[in-house]
Amino acid sequence: MGRTAHLSDLTGKAILGLAQLVLTLGLLLFAPAWTFDYPLGWFYLGIFATSAALITAYLAKHDPALLERRIRAGPRAESAPLQQAIQAVAALSFAGMFLVASLDHRFSWSGVPVVVASAGDVAVAFGFLFVFAVFRENTYTAATIEIAPDQTVVSTGPYAAVRHPMYAGALILLAGTPPALGSWWALCLLAPMTIAIVRRLLDEEAFLETHLRDYADYEQRVRYRLVPRVW
Repeated sequence: MGRTAHLSDLTGKAILGLAQLVLTLGLLLFAPAWTFDYPLGWFYLGIFATSAALITAYLAKHDPALLERRIRAGPRAESAPLQQAIQAVAALSFAGMFLVASLDHRFSWSGVPVVVASAGDVAVAFGFLFVFAVFRENTYTAATIEIAPDQTVVSTGPYAAVRHPMYAGALILLAGTPPALGSWWALCLLAPMTIAIVRRLLDEEAFLETHLRDYADYEQRVRYRLVPRVW
């Protein structure tokens, strides 16, 4: 397959994957709520779809190798049983956030102020922006734990502050999701998501220490994993 044909096929797979994800999130948001009259749900879905589409378009044009690494994702893409389990917990918890928020909207369990919901949307957008900054800085941010043949340690940009900035950005996005959807109860799903992310990054660090040259030295220079001055 020629380079142009490969890029076209890759872009098509990325667009199809994103469309499937957005449709799934839409189903989780509106089916349990039993209504399309869910303005916070529509607004969130618009932010999510637009942000993800812009990142996908950028990668397709400027870093197709990273795009290819990112579309190989999910429990089945992992080779280690532990990571398969972690990915499964993360996927179920993420879906659970939308399911609970949808039911919350249907039965009016929460009373999230508009200003708080708006702050949640800002956090979601900022989380996407932070992840995008990570992608621009590090072309090796695969969706699975692996090492590319020519991979080197990246210690600039957000990697100068924390060792796992992509996970930090993801947690910002996830923390903003329940209030953005108008649900306090959906915040309960943030706990298993956070545990899954922390367990994953610890396992990833052990892998990188063994397989990526100079990573142990990088750990000595950058002491914090997710939050500067905290952990």
